[in-house]
Amino acid sequence: MEMSQTEDRGLHGARQTANKDVRMEMKTNRPPRLTRLRRHGLTLAGIAALTLAGCSDQQQTATTPRFEAAPVAQAAQATVYRFGIHPLHNPTRLHEIFGPVMAYLDRHIPGSNFRVEASRNYAAYDEKLFAGEFHFSLPNPYQTIASLDKGYRVFGKMGDDDNFRGIFLVRKDSGIQEIGDLKGKAVSYPAPTALAATMMPQYYLQQHGLDVMREVDNRYVGSQESSIMNVFLGHTVAGATWPPPWRALSKERPELAEQLEVKWQTEPLPNNGLVVRKDMPQDLVDKVSELLFKLHTHQEGREMLERMELSRFEPATDATYEPVRTFLKAFAEQVRQPREES
Repeated sequence: MEMSQTEDRGLHGARQTANKDVRMEMKTNRPPRLTRLRRHGLTLAGIAALTLAGCSDQQQTATTPRFEAAPVAQAAQATVYRFGIHPLHNPTRLHEIFGPVMAYLDRHIPGSNFRVEASRNYAAYDEKLFAGEFHFSLPNPYQTIASLDKGYRVFGKMGDDDNFRGIFLVRKDSGIQEIGDLKGKAVSYPAPTALAATMMPQYYLQQHGLDVMREVDNRYVGSQESSIMNVFLGHTVAGATWPPPWRALSKERPELAEQLEVKWQTEPLPNNGLVVRKDMPQDLVDKVSELLFKLHTHQEGREMLERMELSRFEPATDATYEPVRTFLKAFAEQVRQPREES
């Protein structure tokens, strides 16, 4: 429908008046009167909605940081202690076994956060230990002796010294009967610095008439489990390890016990040590010692120890490892330097 000229002039005049009002309000910065707001299509409901939206944004911005601050403050209160475990097992298994022990220490030592520090192999562990990166650690006896010159001291050890011996596994169908049968053959070990599972077995072979560094293909395969699996799969004719990982793995995989047998074993030495960095507070060391040395006295602790194939932890000092020093001297004279890899 078309507008009359009179209606058109009226609408044009209203638009001019409205524009004039807006310009005046922008100049004076005064809030528009209600009548003017209505004239331009704004209502009280619209103003209220805009105002509430603005208030809501301000409230959310103000309260969000207060909600997130609490966890940060709580985390900052705990002191982190790195507890390095030498490669008794692969890293995943180490966390499964020793993770509950760290949680147990946390619960009983307020303000502490003990963390399992696993390493991919012996070389990586040695590097961190000798650099003093661990606050506490569980090294093998050779690493225990070596750590004493790197800022650590012994405060305890694993019990069950009879377990700390090397064993040789062979396939039952291998035909291996005597030490001499290994001449020219491949033998697997975890690593050159593994005491029970490498050095003690190599010394045993040397003492039984085999020139181990010349007449055997020595293969360092990275972990206890790998040494066992190498002989099981036929990659080596014999595999060296020590009793706890052999028992644990053969329970998980019964076919190993069916097809492999322990052919020879070495004499024992003192078991793995517990060492602490010398700058750690004595009261903290005392608390850790008390908790670890009493694990065998209650059910929760016995369950942790069972996963380690261990009956208890016990007190020890640097002097406890003198027999290890004697062995290492003989090994270096008759076989090789402990850190040599071939």
